This record gives sequence, C-alpha cells and structure tokens, in this order.
Amino acid sequence: MKEKLITRRDFIKNSGAAALAGALYLNLPRPVYSQAEKKSKVVLIRDENLLDSGGKPKPEILERMLDQAMTTLLNVDVDSKAWSQLFHPGDMVGIKTNVWHYLRTPESLEKIVRQKLVSAGVQDEDISVNDRGIRSDPVFQKATALINIRPMRTHHWSGVGTLLKNYIMFVERPSDYHPDSCADLASIWHLPQVKGKTRLNILLLFTPLFHSVGPHNFSPQYVWNYSGMLLGSDPVAVDATGVRIFQAKRLAYFGEERPINPPPKHILLADTRHHLGTADPSKIELIKMGWEKDILI
Repeated sequence: MKEKLITRRDFIKNSGAAALAGALYLNLPRPVYSQAEKKSKVVLIRDENLLDSGGKPKPEILERMLDQAMTTLLNVDVDSKAWSQLFHPGDMVGIKTNVWHYLRTPESLEKIVRQKLVSAGVQDEDISVNDRGIRSDPVFQKATALINIRPMRTHHWSGVGTLLKNYIMFVERPSDYHPDSCADLASIWHLPQVKGKTRLNILLLFTPLFHSVGPHNFSPQYVWNYSGMLLGSDPVAVDATGVRIFQAKRLAYFGEERPINPPPKHILLADTRHHLGTADPSKIELIKMGWEKDILI
C-alpha cells in the first residue's frame, strides 16, 4: 500500500516538521526542499511476530522481512535478483553496522546480509562488517560498495542517530562534525571513501529509542516494539521518514507536541545544502508492507 502524498504545508503542520526544519529554513526565500523530479523509494516493512520474549528479532522472520522488502524495493520477483541487481562478483563490500551496546545492529541481521551478498557472487573474504574500526579495515579501504545498517534512536548531538549519522566513523575526528547540531553530517557522504558507494540503506526500528536526555543516555521507558525497518537507496529519504514516525510516537506518548531536541536539521540540510537526497515527503514514494497496527505514518 502506497502512502498518500501530502503537501509541504501539511507536512510542516502535521508531522512536527518545524522541529526538523527550524524557523530559519521556513523563512527561506526559495523552496525549502530540493526539486529533484524522481521520487525516492522507501519501503517500510513490519511484522508483529518479529521479536522474541527478550526483544530480539527472530532470524527466520527477519530474513523473510528482508527478502520481501528487497524484492519490493528493486521491483523483482525473487530476493536473489534484488541482491544480484545491487552487488556483483568482484565487488568488495563494507557493511557499516552500529555497535552501541544499548541498541546495536543485531548480529543475526549482519549474518543474513553477508549470506545474501555471497549468494549474489561476492567472495566472503571481500565482505567486512565493521563500525568503529572501518578506517583501518582493509575491505573498507578498498570497498567498491557499502551497505549502511543501524537502529534508530534519539541522539544528544544530532537529534537522531540514523543513517546519515552512522557514517561519522569514516572521519578521523568525529567531534569535528558535532557543532551546530551536526548540521553538516551529509558532507561525509561526499568524501572519496564514501561517495557513490552506498547501494543499500537499512534503518532499523525493531525497538527504537524515541526519547533520551544527555549524551549516551538510554532508558527502557522510551523504547517500544515497533518491529519494523525502513529500506531505500536514498539515506535522506529514509531518515526523514524515520523522523516522522518518531514525532508521531512522541506525540502519542507525551500527549503533546514534543519536538526532538536538538532538532535533526542535518537531515533537511542533507537535502537543501548537500544535495544528497530528498527530505520532502511529497517526493518520497513510501510503500508500507506487513503489520499495520500503530504504524504511525
């Protein structure tokens, strides 16, 4: 089922986009969003049976969800065609994961993705899964392709920790990108070791953290079993969609508009300043699959 398209005015009014954009951007004399004609395709898939009693994804359901999402994203009939469309024999593939211990990328998903790459003809020794050691990782140093996978959470410096933020480990001094609410995170995506290499982005919303206070803060009170994930080739579109879900969850939980603080303006600026992708929901083709209860978008 495809999402009903909404106007930029509706987006700003109804989904907390003022927190995403900020008053500065609402007063720009030109259109706020980039004007790319082609829509960015984003797939949201959920399964109410995904998580076990400990909140961990069940590998067999997770693999099925990934297969269904990939075939939809790439518009093919079997998942093997989807992976072979993106990755080829001779590729060296770096899988950028996230190991924050409170909410890390599940190892079961890392294993599944590696298996899918091997089935597409990529040599196992030419695949590496890494987070904080990517700068010294031989596969990442020679990578022809990247896969970006991480759980979504609120973040003390950037408002949200999502796909754009996940690449900060590619730079020598991540703190250089913290000023102004991490406004220019998207510039990392134009560095030689990254530019043009990311073929798949997967933003996990299995048990996302929708509220936190202070650096490295985690509270089980602010996670919930959403049991979903977002996939796309455009990291800006995926991140912007994730923020809309978070804002809806925060409204439902707090009973009032509670903008993400600091506002995740780096997502908007990835569109308007760095031209990496689109943050405008009217230019995003959102396809929703699976469990619909409390979908929030």
